[in-house]
Amino acid sequence: MSETEKQELEKALEADLLKLHGSPILTLKQLHRALNFRSVDAVKQAILRGVFPVQTFEMPHRRGKFALVKDVAEFLAEQAFKKEQDDE
Repeated sequence: MSETEKQELEKALEADLLKLHGSPILTLKQLHRALNFRSVDAVKQAILRGVFPVQTFEMPHRRGKFALVKDVAEFLAEQAFKKEQDDE
């Protein structure tokens, strides 16, 4: 997969996530599903341990953590890119 193909995949993933969730910001529940974590609690534990693969942030007057769709799409595209390079 070339860098251009990776960028195209990233844009497609971002568009799909935006369409699916209707927001450029994902909640922990949405992150658990998008990144195939076992549960929301597993996402929370990964964040607490500092091993969650996507940067999260807090928002004023809102509970919980959030992540940008763009960051999730970038991470997923990077994983697909690494997988393909490992297979070569």
